[in-house]
Amino acid sequence: MRAGNASAAAPRPKRRGVELALLVGAVLISFCGYLVVGLARAHAVPGGALRYAAGLGGLALLAHLAVRFGAPYADPLLLPTAVLLNGLGLVLIFRLDLETVHDHAAPAQLVWSTVGVALFIAVVAGLRDHRVLQRCAYGCAGLALALMVAPIFFPAVNGARIWIRVAGFSLQPAEFAKVLITVFFAAYLATNREALAHTGKGVWRLLLPAKGVPPARTTLRAWGRVLGPVVAIWLVSVGVLVLERDLGTSLLFFGVFIVLLYVATGRTGWIAVGVLLAAAGAAAVGVLEPHVHGRVADWLHPFAGIAAGRGPGQLAQSLFAFAAGGTLGTGLGQGHSSLIGFARKSDFILATVGEELGLAGLCALFLLYALPAVCGYRAALGLREAFGSLLAVGLAVLPALQVFVIAGGVMGLIPLTGMAMPFLAQGGSSVVTNWIIVALLVRLTDRARGPRSTAPVRPPRPAVDAVGAAR
Repeated sequence: MRAGNASAAAPRPKRRGVELALLVGAVLISFCGYLVVGLARAHAVPGGALRYAAGLGGLALLAHLAVRFGAPYADPLLLPTAVLLNGLGLVLIFRLDLETVHDHAAPAQLVWSTVGVALFIAVVAGLRDHRVLQRCAYGCAGLALALMVAPIFFPAVNGARIWIRVAGFSLQPAEFAKVLITVFFAAYLATNREALAHTGKGVWRLLLPAKGVPPARTTLRAWGRVLGPVVAIWLVSVGVLVLERDLGTSLLFFGVFIVLLYVATGRTGWIAVGVLLAAAGAAAVGVLEPHVHGRVADWLHPFAGIAAGRGPGQLAQSLFAFAAGGTLGTGLGQGHSSLIGFARKSDFILATVGEELGLAGLCALFLLYALPAVCGYRAALGLREAFGSLLAVGLAVLPALQVFVIAGGVMGLIPLTGMAMPFLAQGGSSVVTNWIIVALLVRLTDRARGPRSTAPVRPPRPAVDAVGAAR
């Protein structure tokens, strides 16, 4: 064996001991936060503190064992970051429960966290090779569309049809659909990336032929044949979401689609096209849709209610909370979160962080959210096949873009979208979906960091063959 192949096949350190140490720290930080809230609000240790610590620690240990035996070369930062974010979310929801005596969401959130960890273990143990997902890409797209259509037949909640409610049980199908759509985008673009790169040159440069490709093959018809299916799936999904007034998820789908298209083709023109289309779509929906128009008006004039004598709205209260927090915050449990209103436990939970932990706490939280994205990008660079790389990028972009959209809305940078902060906000569908995303990233990083085969990688299909069917 040649020295180059031997060095390429050498695996990296497993780092499972590092992961376990970080998990202990994550559980301790969450437990201390639970104690601080109880001491700040009632001047006593909250009841059930040990049960909370034991429950979170038990879930973390089970997840660690699944990674240790099922994905031993996975990135050691992924699981501790997810446990810490989930634990902080439970602490914040417990703190907000103290403001709503008749609406305690923390116990239900802990149950959903348990379900999420169980699915995490199932994915890590059952999905031995991520490339299996590439073979069922169209099945994932069909299931995602079915999930997104289902809420149309149920009553709207707070102006949006995004929930399925049956006998007191509620589910937000779009949370699961976003993972399935990402799998489809990654699979389709991995197969047609070369064709997209060449036909795109013909479209965006006035149909000038790409180098090495006959002029007849760089036509609008060729471009439509190659890109048509993925654009059709995207347009249908976004159209359904617009009908449901779930514009936050629509923006999320659009962002993931443009990012993966750029990564697959390497052409920066897609970013410009994406920004123009997003701006045009946002302007049209903001004018024509009353629900969205109201959110845009609140964004442009957040203090209009105060001037009119109606009192501050949710966005104004959120801005006041950030201002009151300052640099270091008022202290965990010592803010005025009850003033924000009904969404204090969902997208506006970030305002509680800003008020009680201050700018320093917000920066630390955003850095925590950045870690899974970094792990996903690093896995994409380490994988030697297109589907895995695109899937890793897509799964890294999903929570990062969601955090950007939510934080921008709550801070008044962009209009509100009504999405849930990953791991932090109340919502069973959201926390379960995020645990599935972490499990897929664990599997991808395990493949990227683990022992590599010395067999040569099969080269991608030539662009001429992929475009030839369009003639």
